[in-house]
Amino acid sequence: MRIDGFNKIGQILNSGKVSKVKKTDAISYGDKLELSRTGNDYTLAKQVISQIPDVRTDKINEIKKRMEAGTYNVSMEEVAEKIVNRYFDELI
Repeated sequence: MRIDGFNKIGQILNSGKVSKVKKTDAISYGDKLELSRTGNDYTLAKQVISQIPDVRTDKINEIKKRMEAGTYNVSMEEVAEKIVNRYFDELI
């Protein structure tokens, strides 16, 4: 066993002693929040989108009128194509 190796380890461990800590005069207890430009843009976009209605009532009313009049015709090929496209869009 090497004793000089143990002494070197002891020196390394003692070399990290903390000296006297200075006290600061100015103490701030307030929190501060800063948002990045991207965060501000995101917040603004979210507010604008929340004001837009989820349902397009003008489109719904137009389709209802056409259905009542019997002029609303959709081909089965279009319906099938939309179903398949939506299915594959959800997979990606």
